[in-house]
Amino acid sequence: MGMTITEKILAAHAGLDQVVPGQLINARLDLVLANDVTAPVAIKEFKKLGRDNVFDRSRVALVPDHFAPNKDIQSAEQCKVMRDFARQHEVENYFEIGQMGIEHCLLPEQGLTLPGDCIIGADSHTCTYGAVGAFATGVGSTDLAAGMATGEAWFRVPESLKFFFYGDKWHHWVGGKDLILFVIGKIGVDGARYQSMEFDGEGIRSLSMDNRFTICNMAIEAGAKNGIIAPDEKTLEYIKARAKRDYKVYKSDTDAKYAEVFEIDVAEIEPQIAFPHLPENTRPVRESTHVKIDQVVIGSCTNGRLEDLQAAAQILRGRKVHKEIRLIVLPGTQQIYRQALAEGVIDALVEAGAAVSTPTCGPCLGGHMGILAKGEKALSTTNRNFVGRMGHPESEVYLCNPAVAAASAILGRIASPEEVA
Repeated sequence: MGMTITEKILAAHAGLDQVVPGQLINARLDLVLANDVTAPVAIKEFKKLGRDNVFDRSRVALVPDHFAPNKDIQSAEQCKVMRDFARQHEVENYFEIGQMGIEHCLLPEQGLTLPGDCIIGADSHTCTYGAVGAFATGVGSTDLAAGMATGEAWFRVPESLKFFFYGDKWHHWVGGKDLILFVIGKIGVDGARYQSMEFDGEGIRSLSMDNRFTICNMAIEAGAKNGIIAPDEKTLEYIKARAKRDYKVYKSDTDAKYAEVFEIDVAEIEPQIAFPHLPENTRPVRESTHVKIDQVVIGSCTNGRLEDLQAAAQILRGRKVHKEIRLIVLPGTQQIYRQALAEGVIDALVEAGAAVSTPTCGPCLGGHMGILAKGEKALSTTNRNFVGRMGHPESEVYLCNPAVAAASAILGRIASPEEVA
């Protein structure tokens, strides 16, 4: 019987010839990661295990990105716990301020997430790495501690859903963010609960790696265990320049079994807006232009990559941010920041009136660098718009792609790029 790409990766890491959905397995890990919010708890649990060392100093990654640069004493203490642990255990992939970035932008960039990998992270958006053909999923701090100690984790093999995007008639300004918001709007925030979301078809193959990372990043917003895209030439070109160790490419068998297959014509998909307070509450931007906003955020592990900044700059170049709007831009990594500087992207954003931050998660989780007051509304390229996600519980967050965000920053309301471009 054929297997899906997710089943093949899990079988290989469990030392088995075959696995089936629902089967409990113990799998070898290629990478274990955490950030300044989750690592301190995992470190506390790790110490309880009485281990002298992590299982492999080169396969643990620690990134201070959520409240870093530290916003207060508590966040400084959190980061210190992680920093001290990294030094004590000589963790090779600890990224300090000045070298770090948002973890799910940084680790692929550094070649630490590779095709065929089995990866766990104490962050729900660890599923981002499925874009390179890895099985990657978020776990709790206890599981992460065990992973750091043993290099293994247990899983229940998930069923797989396939999302097949076909056609070549794209609406202008549509990207990966719109595809995944469209899907979440279709199946709901629990529509893929503990299932693997596999994305395929000519629509996916035509997308850049930056757009693919965005799609897999938000699989968790549909409740999925992981999101994954089988590697193709674009994937391998991206990996070739970065990989520091061997990897293996897996693809689903033609007779693999899926719980359900969704076929979607890309021509159906317009730029999407997710209204409060769930990512499933989606509608086309043309039906959303009545919403006045106070703040626009472009960045995060979802849309803080170079192409996202380029799209925003293309809209904003030669124009000005609306006088009543606060536009905050957060590049995903230092490398992205530097490349955007070299290309004049940052200058265009600043000239338009944007405040550009050092890489950090910042306002995405209501951390810092853009907290909302009571009654305020933000349009954001981030991944969640739950109640109080970006600040006051009576504030509102709307989700969109970077081009829509930039156009809206100009007009002071949710707007289509077509209105200004």
